[in-house]
Amino acid sequence: MMVTYLEASRDLCETDSIIFGGALAVCRIIGTKLPMAERATQQGSAIPAWSKRIEDRIAKARALIGRLTSFRSGNNRPRVVRTVRMAFYGTNISLSQPDIMQKLTERIDDLKQRIAAWGKRIRRYTERSTRFNQNRLFQSDQKRLYKSLERSVLCGAGPGPDQADTVAFWRGLWSKPVNHSDGPWMEVVASQSASVTPMDPVTITPEDVAGAVRRAPNWKIPGLDGLHHYWLKGNSINPLCVRLDSHNNFCDYAFMDWR
Repeated sequence: MMVTYLEASRDLCETDSIIFGGALAVCRIIGTKLPMAERATQQGSAIPAWSKRIEDRIAKARALIGRLTSFRSGNNRPRVVRTVRMAFYGTNISLSQPDIMQKLTERIDDLKQRIAAWGKRIRRYTERSTRFNQNRLFQSDQKRLYKSLERSVLCGAGPGPDQADTVAFWRGLWSKPVNHSDGPWMEVVASQSASVTPMDPVTITPEDVAGAVRRAPNWKIPGLDGLHHYWLKGNSINPLCVRLDSHNNFCDYAFMDWR
């Protein structure tokens, strides 16, 4: 039955929707539990173990910097002296050396650089995790994402702008004709590009698609369309090849949110 719908589909977006609907129907018939969009986009509150270990290192390094700075300022309490000796344990540095103050400064600078490197690692992970969660939330629930990005305290006071005035402002701004000044360099580029041979049209055959999905894993994490490779292997790929017969046609729908 799906072959009939696939042959009648007009574009790649509709073809993907038909395959996705068939896969969803099969999963419901056999009773497979489907992951909810909210569950997939829920951010985990647990902090990774490696991040906790790095935070512990940073806390210990900061405490050690405080003890070393206190000793350098003239604090000779037994606990402080014991901590300084432990900081130089395994080295040939003694507290009775004449250049001990320089060694203390070097040790403090080394600890500060370590703290900066550890903190940068945690910040990189946090920024990457935030971007990843926001991208997934944008695909599933854009309204919820925008609400999470709203600030609790808005800048400025007073009522907001009138909607009609805002629409009239932007409509008048974008409706004004603009005369672009074409520089001479554009003519040079056009003359240089005139001798470039256009690329031959791309023809994708059923054998090409079958060879591309043959070695692909069946149940790996799907892309934006939500389809696993299993459904592409199990259905007739001739209608899909018709949608992919042109590279431009594929690019038009490659970055659409098919869901």
